[in-house]
Amino acid sequence: MNSKGTFSVLIVSAAAKFNQVLTEIMLPDEYYTQIAGNVGEGRRLLLERDFDIVVVNTPLPDEFGVNFAIDTADSSGSGVLLCVNAEFYEEVSSKIEEYGVLTISKPTSRAVVKQSLQLIKATRRRLVKMEQKNASFEEKLTEIKTVNRAKWLLIDVLNMSEKEAHRYIEKLAMDTRRSKINVASEIIKDYTKP
Repeated sequence: MNSKGTFSVLIVSAAAKFNQVLTEIMLPDEYYTQIAGNVGEGRRLLLERDFDIVVVNTPLPDEFGVNFAIDTADSSGSGVLLCVNAEFYEEVSSKIEEYGVLTISKPTSRAVVKQSLQLIKATRRRLVKMEQKNASFEEKLTEIKTVNRAKWLLIDVLNMSEKEAHRYIEKLAMDTRRSKINVASEIIKDYTKP
């Protein structure tokens, strides 16, 4: 999902009519779509870039498509929608639901496809927010570890108390208008023996 809220979609389908209907449903202001005619091409495109949503329309010329859907859901953050003929729906959906793949049976209606895409979009938005929170948490954890390491070096090398070392790092960061992690990294570089 880009900053404008447009979702990138990879459609892996060999059926021209299906592709046409899907691209008509996916308006350009909401979706940016690319089409792969087989699994091999789909895998190549997934190696080149990330997609928010991957729609797999089975069967495909080089393989059925279920394993591709599972691999994609398992190895990426993409929401995966698998479209299978009604006769295979029960068997396939029970096999892949544990991987987080949403399955719909064909033939289907535009409304069901739209609802499925809305569900995947909502889930993808939540996942992106969680990833951002996780990244923020990781950054904060790295900062705490770096500052603590710098404090212990100041305690060890300059015989400061923990409180003095903490205050020294905070004051130096404020006085030089730099972040605490930047100051701590410099202290580590200066006081670590080669």
